[in-house]
Amino acid sequence: MFEDKTLVCKDCGNEFVFTAGEQEFYAEKGFTNEPQRCKACRDARKSARNGGGERQMFDAVCAECGKPCKVPFEPRNDRPVYCSECFRNKQ
Repeated sequence: MFEDKTLVCKDCGNEFVFTAGEQEFYAEKGFTNEPQRCKACRDARKSARNGGGERQMFDAVCAECGKPCKVPFEPRNDRPVYCSECFRNKQ
């Protein structure tokens, strides 16, 4: 039913293949538009949207063991913060 198609990336202008399997996946999900970017350009846009993959980390002190740690959110005084080991043990 589906056949591989060669498309042109709107960002870099390189050709890329929209495989039959990908087309089938798009159809199952109800997507009506073909992809406009190659995988490399999609990944680059995703990375840029997520801050280049770098996540801001904040210094904290674990409320359980007292060790210094880094967490991906700004700690507040009204909630305890746990290091990854103590957090894992609490679950």
